[in-house]
Amino acid sequence: MKSITPQPIVFKNISEMMREMGMPKPLHPLVAVVSYDTAKISRDYAGRSFLIDFYKVSFKKEFRGQIKYGQGYYDFEEGGLAFLAPNQLVTLSGEESVYDGYTLYFHADLIRHYQLGKNILQYGFFGYSVNEALFLSDKEKRIIQNLFESIIAELQHDIDGFSQDVLVSQIELLLNHSNRFYNRQFLTRKTIHHDLINLMDTYLDNRFTNHLGGLPTVQEVADQLQVSPRYLTDMLKSLTGQSTQQHIHNRLIEEAKLILSTSRLSIAEIAYQLGFEHPQSFNKLFKRTTNFSPSGFRKSFHT
Repeated sequence: MKSITPQPIVFKNISEMMREMGMPKPLHPLVAVVSYDTAKISRDYAGRSFLIDFYKVSFKKEFRGQIKYGQGYYDFEEGGLAFLAPNQLVTLSGEESVYDGYTLYFHADLIRHYQLGKNILQYGFFGYSVNEALFLSDKEKRIIQNLFESIIAELQHDIDGFSQDVLVSQIELLLNHSNRFYNRQFLTRKTIHHDLINLMDTYLDNRFTNHLGGLPTVQEVADQLQVSPRYLTDMLKSLTGQSTQQHIHNRLIEEAKLILSTSRLSIAEIAYQLGFEHPQSFNKLFKRTTNFSPSGFRKSFHT
């Protein structure tokens, strides 16, 4: 008989999750830090999937075990940071794991009336897959650990009129350091990422030259490279200053220039060949990118 996959467990608030998973009661209803050397998640939840309606930042100084995210597993063996936005699915491995580190949970209501609430979507790593986690140097680990310990100290302070302001500023500082360290990771792994860019360019060139139909999307390219769309864009911006969409457009324009300069195809035929539904869209993109219309470029090339 085919086994039935259990439905994900949904937690709408932090207190409910910590109570149900056998962890200590949080000191604040909208934010909590779990230290894994003193609090362990009940093994009854091993292999179960969860949807949580709040943010999660996991800092593993050392780790033995795996966390499943989507269809893959991420091994935290070297330690690092991983991020989860509300309503993303995460599954605990059924394997025995040893944690050394912290997990921060905070609800969107904590930051809603602060600038961080408006800027939270700018932290692209909340859209990364777990296999795109942030790996930290020893120095970076010490900085992150100090930030977590500062949040813990504030949570242990009696709640007063300044508590929320302080907690939000500490979380924002943690996220800003994470942004800095991710940028460092992009730069120190240039060889790996340039290989990824080369694979992307090869894929795009094949799409354009073989007229595979339709314009390539960011999601399509990311799926082909087996990375998340947000990670791909952030990596490209760090190394080239361009988003994935801009990179796709630039490759497309280069292909268009080649066709315009070597063929007698009409502008409309070129547009359709490249995957545009409407020639006007091709004309607009070409002129915005090159300051020439397609016909103007062709004339200047043959002048």
